[in-house]
Amino acid sequence: MNKWIVAALLAVVAAGAFWGGRMSHLDEPPAPTPGVAEGRKILYYRNPMGQPDTSPVPKKDPMGMDYIPVYAGEETRNPEDEGVLKISLARLQKLGVQTAAAEQRVLATPLRAVGSLVVNERGLHTLTARFGGWVEQLRANTTGQTVKKGEPLMAVYSPELLAAQQELHLALEGERALANADADTRRRAAALVEASRQRLDLWAISAEQLRGAEAGRFARQLWLHAPASGVVLEKAAVEGRRFMAGDPLLQIADLSSLWLLADVFEQDIGRVRVGQAAQFTVDAFPGEVFRGRVDFIYPTVNPQTRTAQVRIELANASGRLRPAMFGQVEVLTGKMKPVLAVADSAVLDSGLAQTVLVDLGGGRFEPRVVGVGARADGWVEIRKGIKMGERVVTRANFLIDSESNLKAALASMTAQPGTGSASKEKARPAKPQHEGDAKVMAVDVAAATVTLAHQPIASLKWPAMTMDFALGDAALAKQITPGAKIHFWFEERGEGEWTIIKVQKGG
Repeated sequence: MNKWIVAALLAVVAAGAFWGGRMSHLDEPPAPTPGVAEGRKILYYRNPMGQPDTSPVPKKDPMGMDYIPVYAGEETRNPEDEGVLKISLARLQKLGVQTAAAEQRVLATPLRAVGSLVVNERGLHTLTARFGGWVEQLRANTTGQTVKKGEPLMAVYSPELLAAQQELHLALEGERALANADADTRRRAAALVEASRQRLDLWAISAEQLRGAEAGRFARQLWLHAPASGVVLEKAAVEGRRFMAGDPLLQIADLSSLWLLADVFEQDIGRVRVGQAAQFTVDAFPGEVFRGRVDFIYPTVNPQTRTAQVRIELANASGRLRPAMFGQVEVLTGKMKPVLAVADSAVLDSGLAQTVLVDLGGGRFEPRVVGVGARADGWVEIRKGIKMGERVVTRANFLIDSESNLKAALASMTAQPGTGSASKEKARPAKPQHEGDAKVMAVDVAAATVTLAHQPIASLKWPAMTMDFALGDAALAKQITPGAKIHFWFEERGEGEWTIIKVQKGG
């Protein structure tokens, strides 16, 4: 009987242990299913520092930081669309977006000034006589008269010239008379003839008149000829007037080429280079443009007007332009070789970077940072960032050169319009922000970056470490100095690009 009682008791104890164990397991929370957390499905885990490394299971990076889970709906559906703005065709029409292709252009900036025409000094000629005498006959007897090179302009009488001709004739007769004399006498006679001939030659006597004097035909008058073709600008010669050797009798100018003297302000003179194209307009010929090139930049500045003169040579074969004419001057300064350029309205300047919106087609636009160069006549040079032929947004009524309005515009571009009013449109979720305490190790104002030795960041499960952060606003660099302790807020603006948005001293 005792055996059966003991066996029954053992069976009861075993059953209680079995059911007690079952009940204890039922009271425990179920183990998490791999890949599921907080009711959302985890697709994979990504590197916490933005490195291109993912894992299907939880893991740590070499610094001991946990990989960050990526939940369903947070992944990038199309890698090619990352960072691309999408706008419906209806919204494009409403915004009035216009695009244009980047193209090669010559970015020559016109420098405007005033100027006046003067005679080209290279075309000035003065008619003078190398002996004294009287003007007996004058053919160029009016100012402004046109003359041709070699044309006889005036006949002059000079006792000196007549005596010199007679001396040459007598010297020749003496040389012939001493033909049988000793060698020394003949040499002296020949030297006298040569001296008389050179004297007449230096007085610019023509070869025909010189031969006449040698034969005894003495010219009472000597004709002076035009040294060049042109216009008589000044006439000092008058029939019957006496003149001395070297006196200017006529001034002749070749007006087929004129000089344009432009007065350029002192602060602009550094933009002017010899050889630059220039154009000139005058009220006398409205709508006409006369073109030339910068020939010389004068080395002095007028102390009263603070301007320097720039000389431009203009062709005037028609003779329509006249000295002392006053007009407007444009010198094309800048780059004369074609460069890649877009309309300056296409470049959005945030103060930290210049951006353009590249049209990818189908309502897709990619914001792209570019490097800009020279600007001229509504165009800006693009040194990097886009290629020739790529289309960029050049005009939209919502783009204003203001950082705050630009952010609002980009937010409205990425939002899809609903069927109701604008207040019912679904807003994009804000990016998560993080904060922490750190010590400033270094600040690079030019690059807008700062190196921080920060404490652990709980929201990202980061341990304490030293790393670089970008500054969302260049003005933040003035609020922090190396060695200072700060409390800072930051967010991830790109894959692994952590940007500080706010700083508080004494963290």
